[in-house]
Amino acid sequence: MTDSGKIDIPSLRNLLKFHLDSGTDNLCILGTTGEASVLTMDERAQVLTTAVDMVKGKMPILAGTGTINPNHVKEMTQQAIDLGCDASLVVTPYYVKPPQRGLIKHFTDMADLGLPVIMYNIPGRTKVDLTPQSTAICAEHPNIVGLKDATGDLDRVKEIRSLVGDDFLLYSGNDDTASNFVMRGGDGCISVTANVAPEQMHDLMVAALEKDAELVQRINWPLMGLHKNLFVESNPIPIKWAVSLETACMCRKLTILFEIFSTSAHHTHHKIPSM
Repeated sequence: MTDSGKIDIPSLRNLLKFHLDSGTDNLCILGTTGEASVLTMDERAQVLTTAVDMVKGKMPILAGTGTINPNHVKEMTQQAIDLGCDASLVVTPYYVKPPQRGLIKHFTDMADLGLPVIMYNIPGRTKVDLTPQSTAICAEHPNIVGLKDATGDLDRVKEIRSLVGDDFLLYSGNDDTASNFVMRGGDGCISVTANVAPEQMHDLMVAALEKDAELVQRINWPLMGLHKNLFVESNPIPIKWAVSLETACMCRKLTILFEIFSTSAHHTHHKIPSM
């Protein structure tokens, strides 16, 4: 954001170019790290239009369209369709703690709109957990193509894989355990760390997919401090500070939490690997 509270389109374009130049595999935009929950529909349109203009056809565009209100999820998903996104990332509705049948209906209703859906399970933030069994039911819908799992439970990977088959995409939502997640049967990571270390995270995921444990350890070891330090405070406070250093992007937090981080950011500076 600019000092006046507007979307900083030039900096967004710089960040997108950074990922194009770095060989980022896929773009996940308007997620938690992008603070989509506090953006208006017009602001979302500005971000998505910019992303489609710059990277459409060069990497898939996964747009976050999840929130608590199903009607608003449909509105945001339709916007993503109209603007040319390739898939939607839909989080479990937070705060209201819907039962499993409610979660299944929520995801299948969104998938009925026609855009491929990646479900997002992050009970630490939403206080509701999409079970492996419910995931399998949702996976029967032809437009529900994957799951971002941020439960931190690596034992789930094998269980979910056994229920959904090999074609369903399983993405880790935790950078610090992503390589183990993939080596246990996952397909990749929707990553916070990749915002500042995209090449390293790409190489890490490739090594994990190839089950090369030695190479995984060699790549991941220098990143472990970064994984940890990017969560010394609530995401996206640390990552926005780090991105501003790495890309000269004027990323300013939309809430007062940024003020808190500005007093402690120096503690992580020396931990960020050189690019």
